[in-house]
Amino acid sequence: MFSKSCQYAIRAVIYLTAHGREGQNTGVKEIAEALQVPQQFLAKILQELVRHHLLSSVKGPNGGFFLSEKNLKMSLLEVVECIDGKAVLTSCVLGLPQCSGVNPCPLHHQFVTCREGMREMLVNKKITEISADLLPQVSRF
Repeated sequence: MFSKSCQYAIRAVIYLTAHGREGQNTGVKEIAEALQVPQQFLAKILQELVRHHLLSSVKGPNGGFFLSEKNLKMSLLEVVECIDGKAVLTSCVLGLPQCSGVNPCPLHHQFVTCREGMREMLVNKKITEISADLLPQVSRF
């Protein structure tokens, strides 16, 4: 359901939550190697998260990325909407531009229920919760 960019963003944020050490920045190279994703692609994604204040960064030779206390309180929805946009949870499941409540596609009414459930889950799941739930698995991704 989410783009590859969004999946990388979520994984990177979870990685930083699990491996970040207070007062220490993590470089994009380390994150990319740990997640086995292209470094340049990940760098652009991380910068987008920084621009939206969902991730913090420091420039320079000792620079890198980290999660502030405020960042740790963000919901998964904030990351998803930052990377994939708000339309990911509002657009037609079949991609039909004319689909709406007035002019529904064949899957509209069933998908509305799924979409609302997904939105609720994303709003209520904080990054720290996901990281805690995944902690045993984080070292493998």
